[in-house]
Amino acid sequence: MKQRLLELLCTHSYIEGTVKLASGKMSDFYVDCRKTALLPEGHHLIGAICHDLITTHFPQAEAVGGVVLGACPLASATSMASFSTKNPLPAFYLRKEAKGHGMGRLLEGPVKPGARVVILEDVVTTGGSTISALESAKVEELEVLGVISLVDRQENNGAALIAREVPYFSIFTKSDILAHGKE
Repeated sequence: MKQRLLELLCTHSYIEGTVKLASGKMSDFYVDCRKTALLPEGHHLIGAICHDLITTHFPQAEAVGGVVLGACPLASATSMASFSTKNPLPAFYLRKEAKGHGMGRLLEGPVKPGARVVILEDVVTTGGSTISALESAKVEELEVLGVISLVDRQENNGAALIAREVPYFSIFTKSDILAHGKE
């Protein structure tokens, strides 16, 4: 499963060329995980792999969340994969800032204060958006058990920054993607 997901990421999500990242830094490549996560096979594989990681490392989790927008499909896929298990996990989405209309929420989904949750992230570079998500989760009174990213770019100590706050796991790294591309 994991090897097939890596193939899909390398085929559909890995893009070479100069691009500005969310951190404001320039890079010579980009990994747009949504292009894989929104494929039926990618959605299935991501859900199964993330659910397995949560079951193994965070068995007490009560919900799974994604950082808007990139990790929303990851959270939905994982929630769907959990449906037929002993511990189905509802999905929720965390915004970077409260909505300026409607209920003005940071969090969307059926999760109550005090819930033990795992936050998913599509790509980690500096860790800044993930740390913001952890702060939003704290405002929403969630107990974050850990963070799982689909890809760690292995740059700017992003993984270390997150790991100082909560346990952190990455399914793939920049090295995995670049090594696969050379096969």
